Amino acid sequence: MQAGLRAGLPYGAASLLLGLSFGVLARPVMGPLATIVMSVVVFAGSAQFAALAVLSAGGGAAAAIVAGMLLNLRFIPMGIAIAPSLRAGRLGRALRGQALVDASWALANRGGGRFDIEFLLGSTLAQYPAWVAGTVIGALAGSALGNPRSLGLDAIFPAFFLGLLVVELRRPAARPVAALGAAIALVLTPLTPAGVPIIVASLAVALPGRRVRAVR
Repeated sequence: MQAGLRAGLPYGAASLLLGLSFGVLARPVMGPLATIVMSVVVFAGSAQFAALAVLSAGGGAAAAIVAGMLLNLRFIPMGIAIAPSLRAGRLGRALRGQALVDASWALANRGGGRFDIEFLLGSTLAQYPAWVAGTVIGALAGSALGNPRSLGLDAIFPAFFLGLLVVELRRPAARPVAALGAAIALVLTPLTPAGVPIIVASLAVALPGRRVRAVR
């Protein structure tokens, strides 16, 4: 777990800034308390920003929830991928599944369908407190920080996922899968609601399937 914690520290720093950006943007729309509670409970940056975008545009709570759920559906194939590597009972598997986030999933991937679950847990341990702390700072001191775009914080989110992609592309087997997912997402982005391209792309790249082995 310590190795995962060390590997997750850079992503924890990015999570702090992402949480800060979310807190600043969400405070005038949701209020500080709801903003902080959302980050504590949901802990999914893309889903939270999507829900915030709907609320900012005048959409209702139901529409915001649907937008967030669409983006979080990507965790279904990710959860299926790590399932063979989980060595615990139902409750233990469910609890460990709460640590499944994009960066930790990518960092814990050992290839061949194998995932280091202890590494995944350590990586998430470095990110969750940073995300919540950033949100708290942004929600409570947002007025003093100004517009996140003026600080360059809006660039952190795409840079965060670009870093994950670079790690994955070091494995030759991941390159055609990434290319297929990118092609699907690019085609669907102008045609479908937010979140749908990511879900379809993640499901499509999972179609070939292969026998997986747990990390021992």
